[in-house]
Amino acid sequence: MIHYEIEMRLNVRVPMRDGVELSADIYLPKVTHLYSAPFENDPNTIEKSETFPTVLIRTPYSNNGDATIQRARALASLGFACVIQDTRGRYDSDGAFYPFMSEAEDGYDTQEWIGQQAWSNGKIGTSGGSYLGMTQWLSAPLGSPYLTCMAPSITCTNLFQDCAYPGGALSLGVMLMWGMGAHGHTNQSLEYQNWTEAFMALPLSQKDELAGRSIDYWKDWIKHDRYDAYWAQINVEGKWNEMKAPALNIGGWYDLWAEQTFTNFNGLRQHGRTDKARQSKLIVGPWTHNLVASSKVGDIDFGPQSMLDLAMEEFRWLSYWLKGEENGVVDEPPVKLFIMGINQWRDENEWPLARTEWQKWHIHSNGSANTLRGDGTLTLSPPTAESNTQSTDHFVYDPRFPVQTKGGNTCCRPQIVPWGPYDQRSVEMRSDVLCYTTPPLDEDLEVTGPIKLILYAATDAQDTDWTAKLVDVSPSGYAKNLCDGILRARYRESMSTPTLLEPNKVYEYTINVGVTGNVFRRGHSMRLEISSSNFPRFNRNLNTGKSYGEEIEMRAAHQTIYHDSMYPSHLILPVIPSGG
Repeated sequence: MIHYEIEMRLNVRVPMRDGVELSADIYLPKVTHLYSAPFENDPNTIEKSETFPTVLIRTPYSNNGDATIQRARALASLGFACVIQDTRGRYDSDGAFYPFMSEAEDGYDTQEWIGQQAWSNGKIGTSGGSYLGMTQWLSAPLGSPYLTCMAPSITCTNLFQDCAYPGGALSLGVMLMWGMGAHGHTNQSLEYQNWTEAFMALPLSQKDELAGRSIDYWKDWIKHDRYDAYWAQINVEGKWNEMKAPALNIGGWYDLWAEQTFTNFNGLRQHGRTDKARQSKLIVGPWTHNLVASSKVGDIDFGPQSMLDLAMEEFRWLSYWLKGEENGVVDEPPVKLFIMGINQWRDENEWPLARTEWQKWHIHSNGSANTLRGDGTLTLSPPTAESNTQSTDHFVYDPRFPVQTKGGNTCCRPQIVPWGPYDQRSVEMRSDVLCYTTPPLDEDLEVTGPIKLILYAATDAQDTDWTAKLVDVSPSGYAKNLCDGILRARYRESMSTPTLLEPNKVYEYTINVGVTGNVFRRGHSMRLEISSSNFPRFNRNLNTGKSYGEEIEMRAAHQTIYHDSMYPSHLILPVIPSGG
């Protein structure tokens, strides 16, 4: 491996198609025979005798932070040119910042500019996570001939369904915290806000002002509470067949975009425009949105083996596609998963796994006279006519007192809203959380894949929410959350055309509970939690059916869960055969 000294060029202005100039810092390997003029001259005027592949990172979080500079210098020392660009309206870049909307064209224009520079060999790889990953996906369908590969992590491509309104419910904690923190040219401190008050404030359309800011994009997010043309223009999920560059996708089981990491992988792997795009890869570990920060995530220490060297994984990926190094990266299995419970890495060939047994685990009452509490069992046995006499469970959801988020797939300030695995027993003690639990397992049971709940339920409200959570219960009683989801009832049929409920009518709901890779060990139990709130991960449904953004009135909803032979509520679990 050749190591280079580093040259750096600061504050290059990259012109966009509308005349706005974006700030980019360029880090180049230094080769003593490379230049006939000092590097402080314009890079376009330097006589070229060697060129380099480029790693492009576009960020709204400043291209001049210590971690960013260290990363760029490391890439340059390994023979890559590295361009770190402030996105439009952020830090040293001109223009106004409005999330997502300009990233496709700005990313493409930047790639075109790089490809024509004297130090460029015409090959570009993009890199970065979260919003930095979105900038990669948004520009990919435009098809710059210089874009050779991508390395997006912890990110999504359908910004309505995956980011703003999963299951039709506003991702309140993420959108409010991130929206306030990114408002303006520089990051805003979130540490001194009264977040309890901010999360509870109503109406939603004025929440930004009630929290001390007036944010144009927040108001637009609230205004566009269903999938419409606003969101369609920044949805690239249906454009896989327009993308030519392969992607190394990296995610975490406890990241808020865990499921979307798999969606993105499958999109390119199955539908990419080129054979190269269909060589995309996937890595998913036991991580939250900050990936490999520690072996301890939430309450759980997954051991030193969980600390995968992601920088090296990305370096191998970039070296193969941008330098042509035959390092075997594309010959390895395309999927690498960390299986929790046994805490082991495993290579796979597809997602979901081809050997998956899709099992229906049915919910039942436990026969207790305390039907208002509703705790019951979870078994492979479907309900029978004989069991129909105990076929409903009940709870009251009052939006004034929502179930609090305790870990899970959240973002972006764990000191404000915790993320990762935590003991859920304090949540499960509430009267508005129903728990359905298996007996202790006689042998290990692996559940790896996407999980859905088919729920038959009724409410006396015109609109409400249904939440579901999969939990691993140890013999000590510790209840470790694995994944969770939500469905806003008015979006049960369509995310574009909401329809209110007929009170007290039984409806069938399909709830996306997320993804996991976990072995429930012998003696452990599986548990399903059902409720109607998970706050502030999701905003509260006020149960009125009125205008989403303007309503302040709220009412309690009386909820009924059905699980009889006519309405067999059940989990669909991806069970992996032992030894398979």
